[in-house]
Amino acid sequence: MGHTVALNFEDGVTRFIDCMGNETVADASYRVGINIPLDCRDGACGTCKTFVESGAYDGGDYIEDALTDEEAAQGYGLACQMRPKSDLVLRVAACADACKTRPATHAAEIASLTRLSDSTTVFSVRVGAGPLAFLPGQYVNIQVPGSEQQRSYSFSSPPGASEAEFLVRNIPGGLMTSFLEGVQPGASLSFTGPVGSFYLRDVRRPVLMLAGGTGLAPFLSMLERLAAIGTAYPVHLVYGVTHDADLVQVDRLEAVAARLPSFTFETCVADAASAHPRKGYVTQHLDASHLNAGDVDVYLCGPPAMVEAVRGYFGEQGIAPTSFHFEKFSPSGVVTGSV
Repeated sequence: MGHTVALNFEDGVTRFIDCMGNETVADASYRVGINIPLDCRDGACGTCKTFVESGAYDGGDYIEDALTDEEAAQGYGLACQMRPKSDLVLRVAACADACKTRPATHAAEIASLTRLSDSTTVFSVRVGAGPLAFLPGQYVNIQVPGSEQQRSYSFSSPPGASEAEFLVRNIPGGLMTSFLEGVQPGASLSFTGPVGSFYLRDVRRPVLMLAGGTGLAPFLSMLERLAAIGTAYPVHLVYGVTHDADLVQVDRLEAVAARLPSFTFETCVADAASAHPRKGYVTQHLDASHLNAGDVDVYLCGPPAMVEAVRGYFGEQGIAPTSFHFEKFSPSGVVTGSV
């Protein structure tokens, strides 16, 4: 029985490969032309050391110089020895170009488009090859038709959905906004991806998600995935926007909460003139239970100012989360993320 392995490279490019039967990850990679770092195939050099983000595997045979017991306990493995027992997500210590691969390019057509508010539009696309493989939270670079420019948008749909969906901020005169204003279902576009190191990891402790504006998109993908697989750990989202009209897709959050009992969420609006019951910024709506004395995985996505403010807040409070994953985006949708 084969398994799917997601190789996430240092530059955020992700490629999915099929690892067949008793095949090692290294052999499966080289079979499809992805040259992950490798100096031996005997578990002796450690060059192919990767970090296992999720999944089960047989670590094979190797010597201490290649992989220590401490490293193995932390989640590292050797691709030349590793045989998957389930689907895997691996963090490869090299960039995609060095491994002779790059993001895949996909041809697609607009399936639907809905203006959720004056500030936000959601649209979906169908890809000719069928449902896309990606990690929940990742994004693609869309070639804006009629231009030579690209815009980057996170999936708001979960992996495996029949249509890939994206949440877009409407910017008067903006390149993507102008295209979407005149587009009809069936129109063609293309994009490359998936890309990004901001994606859902295995849930092993409480999770805190902080979203700003259309930074909600990757969380919708993550939450749909969690609702499908389930988790007993508490997952809490604080979703903040500037104005009342920016608050969208709350019905989807309510639907996830109905399917995933461990999920809770709050919304807040920064505009002091808002009629919303919770005003202010996301950091003003956190309490000790959400932070769990630092034993929490934090995911943060929003405009650069919001991301920096949250990071500053954690520093001021002396909070060092067990893991902290964040991604910034500009109004044009171009992702400048990091982890």
